[in-house]
Amino acid sequence: MDVKIIADSASDLSHDHFERYNIEMVPLKVTLNEEEYLDGKTITPKKVYDAMRDGAAPKTSQVSPQTFQEVFTRYAETGQPCIYFAFSSELSGTYQTAKMMEDEVKTEYPDFELHVVDTKCASLGYGLVVLRAAELAAEGATVQEILDTCTYHAEHMEHIFTVDDLEYLYRGGRVSKTAAFVGTLLKIKPLLHVEDGKLIPLEKIRGSKKVLKRMVEVMKERGEDLANQPIAISHGDDLENAEQLAMMIRDEFGTKQIHIEMVGSVIGAHAGPGTIALFFLNKPYK
Repeated sequence: MDVKIIADSASDLSHDHFERYNIEMVPLKVTLNEEEYLDGKTITPKKVYDAMRDGAAPKTSQVSPQTFQEVFTRYAETGQPCIYFAFSSELSGTYQTAKMMEDEVKTEYPDFELHVVDTKCASLGYGLVVLRAAELAAEGATVQEILDTCTYHAEHMEHIFTVDDLEYLYRGGRVSKTAAFVGTLLKIKPLLHVEDGKLIPLEKIRGSKKVLKRMVEVMKERGEDLANQPIAISHGDDLENAEQLAMMIRDEFGTKQIHIEMVGSVIGAHAGPGTIALFFLNKPYK
């Protein structure tokens, strides 16, 4: 029986990806103007970004235990082996909740083969790991083959990103109020990355034009065989800059496959409109 791949909405993959690769998606939640929505199902990222531009401060919450219980039980009843690749445990409690529900469901179905993996990745960095898992599952790979390859991808996935307004990261506790104020005043664009699942500031760059160029330079410093691996760019309702970055990458490295998607509602609620994020492997593609 094929291995079922499960992912959550913080992978920022499109509906088309979930359907085409037969991936089960479990949604995190967004609360906007006191109404709760399911990320990727009952709210669009565009709605969140427009509301943020108008001064709204959306809140987010993890996948509910009930959702995990229902999804895991459904596959346990059919005996289909499953791997759930989770959003970084450093950025959400979703992984811990999934582990708790895994134990509960396996108490009732002790022979159920379910693996819950903390990718330590986010947005399309996480999405690229999930897509590789789904491709392998479709090719008939074993559970262990998928786990080995995709753990390697997750461990070597670079996340390089910038935000348009530090205020949103300040609200989420990622930068201090002073840093946010000074950064906005001086038009400083922060460059950040993800290290062991956590958001870490990398550099401060003055001027938005320089930041895309620097992202390509960091990619050159860290990436390996960039022409022959799929890379991804996610954006906070800023397709123009995302496409500009993609063009720069094609020109520099000859990259053949670039996925561009909007940053989803949950991550977007913390990063804000104008975010640009770049994802690639720092080791050869497997």
